[in-house]
Amino acid sequence: MILRTFHRMSLALGAAALVVLSLVPGTTASGAAAGAVYALTNSPAGNAVVAYQRGADGSLTPDGSFSTGGTGTGVGLGSQGAVIVTDDHQWLFAVNARSNSISSFRIRPDGLELADTASSGGTMPISVAFFRGLLYVLNAGVPNNVSGFVVGREGGLSPVAGSERSLSGSDTGPAQVGFSDDGEAVIVAEKATNRIDVYAVGADGLLSGPNVFPSAGPTPFGFAVDKRNTLLVSEAGVGGGASSYRIGADGSLTPVSSMVMTGQRAACWAAVTKNGRYGYVTNAGTGNISGFAIGQDGSASLLDADGVTAVTGGNPQDMTLSLDSSYLYARVPVLGIIAIFRVRSDGSLDALPSLTGTPAGLAGLAGY
Repeated sequence: MILRTFHRMSLALGAAALVVLSLVPGTTASGAAAGAVYALTNSPAGNAVVAYQRGADGSLTPDGSFSTGGTGTGVGLGSQGAVIVTDDHQWLFAVNARSNSISSFRIRPDGLELADTASSGGTMPISVAFFRGLLYVLNAGVPNNVSGFVVGREGGLSPVAGSERSLSGSDTGPAQVGFSDDGEAVIVAEKATNRIDVYAVGADGLLSGPNVFPSAGPTPFGFAVDKRNTLLVSEAGVGGGASSYRIGADGSLTPVSSMVMTGQRAACWAAVTKNGRYGYVTNAGTGNISGFAIGQDGSASLLDADGVTAVTGGNPQDMTLSLDSSYLYARVPVLGIIAIFRVRSDGSLDALPSLTGTPAGLAGLAGY
């Protein structure tokens, strides 16, 4: 039943995309926005999604704030994936860490429309992941767990009965949940234990596992998956940078490039281009971004010998890429900016004027 629901959801989204193609920003030849970037206010007085229109030149323009129906913590979540956008840029999902809930939004040409807010199936949700109608949320409260939901055609969030799964321990300091590219695995990074959990996804949406693997480097934090099921994981600990792995069909995780050291500090957030050729991590301790070339075999190597592909200043945190990976965005809280870069064909980053004056206390970053 749940598998059929996923299939119907995929067909419905595809049909909706065709119907509204001429209405969605970026799909007309006019001066309309080319896309959008989103962050969370994470406010305990009332959480909201802050929206920015993306121009064809990569620039960002404030485009309103949309209540999630929940509350945030007012402090950093220490996670990646607090807000996400689906690949077809029709839906947005966000966490409400203080009120232990998650929210779904329909992305419309004139802004966001709140579809549903539901209990997260645990405490302190910090990260969400979506694949073809199935949503999993990572709850960082003790005991840690992941919990699943079916997303309905209108964005409703229905808990999958019996979907709650523990991590490798009760207090692992988790940072992110994500799907493999084929949707057959769910992955969780654990900062406190230096472990990576991999769950197999059943036809009913339930998870088996976890299979627990030691991280190749210290303090695995954010990660991104490319189209060949290569997993690039940022490593925030001393001497880290990033490591790459291959995700097996059997739920295995095989290291390919272990501890590619950047010489920078606090590599916490990760992103990979749509074509899977390049990956990036933000270095919150040194105010810059490190880039990696990713081979077809999953190997990762530095784009720049000194580990500095771009400079943001401050403490760069969450990252996101535009739909076509032409632009990269990094939120820099201490400077109150979102740094903007053009992604060149060789993976290098050209700095563009930043968006300034962003609200204090933002969490997460997502876009298309």
